[in-house]
Amino acid sequence: MSFMLNEIREQPDVIGRLVDAEQESAARLAAEIERRGVGFVVMAARGTSDHAAIYGKYLLEIKNSLPVGLADPSVYTLYGANLKMDRALVIGISQSGQATDVAECLERSKQAGALTAAITNVPGSTLTRIADHTILCHAGQEKGVAATKTYTSTLAALYLLSASLSHDVKHAKKQLLGCAEAMRAALTLEGYCESKAERYRFMQDGYVISRGLNYCTALETALKLAETSYVGVLAYSAADFLHGPIAAVFESEACFLVAPPGKAFCAMVDMASRLSERKAEVAIISSEDEILSYATTPFRLDVCVEEELSPLVYVIPGQLLAYFLAVSRGFDPDRPRGLSKVTLTR
Repeated sequence: MSFMLNEIREQPDVIGRLVDAEQESAARLAAEIERRGVGFVVMAARGTSDHAAIYGKYLLEIKNSLPVGLADPSVYTLYGANLKMDRALVIGISQSGQATDVAECLERSKQAGALTAAITNVPGSTLTRIADHTILCHAGQEKGVAATKTYTSTLAALYLLSASLSHDVKHAKKQLLGCAEAMRAALTLEGYCESKAERYRFMQDGYVISRGLNYCTALETALKLAETSYVGVLAYSAADFLHGPIAAVFESEACFLVAPPGKAFCAMVDMASRLSERKAEVAIISSEDEILSYATTPFRLDVCVEEELSPLVYVIPGQLLAYFLAVSRGFDPDRPRGLSKVTLTR
């Protein structure tokens, strides 16, 4: 059994474990944020964790009115800058907890007066030793190089923190457990994704597009395709895509759209219509007939999940397609060339 495929299947159970184990950790961090009058948040991460940070940015700004910036660790590691961080919360996100530049960003921010927190899957790791507070993912060992279960559990950890800041943990727990069931429903697309992988076997480039809370899903889906199948797809917000890149779309070019119902849905319907007019190969992940009618390849999700949690569900077809596309192309998705489980950059 492939590590990656097995870990994709594990994701609903991981969410349940995290909800039970980390409520108090999230509540303690939320209480300290309120006590210290934190005025803004900075998230430091790389790769898949950076996509989780983008989700966290949308969530904390929309639900908690906290401005969130994404750190550029090079500001510290290459340029030695000194920032004023005494009213900030800095969250370091790393599945392994060993990301060197994220750790340095966390350490330097703490020295500058910031409240610090870590979200990681590994207790006792570097980030947990630096941070004032830690929320663990409880995903178990992730053997696949391409992160899957640690990604969705990081999203769940950020959702739990946001709910704790809103004093709405009881509702959040119910929603997260319901989301886990929606993830199980998404996993029933496994056979369908396997059957459709052959259609994209010779794809060399393309686009993954979404908007708002699922911009992170577009980024993460594109990364999974690149990591496992070596496909040079680019991820865009639908709004950004209209500001130039759409001109580069040619007939039959693969465009993957992530379109759950919610605030961004109308923009995604418009995007699907425009791409259909250009005769692009339009693959759409959605639960809604209105947009799926534009699809060359529809990935229908028979789920009902609130928009704030849809990224945990809507990434699953992308993960499955990446896995099966790699297999169809004769690649080993568990051992991507040139990659290792822990990447250390400074």
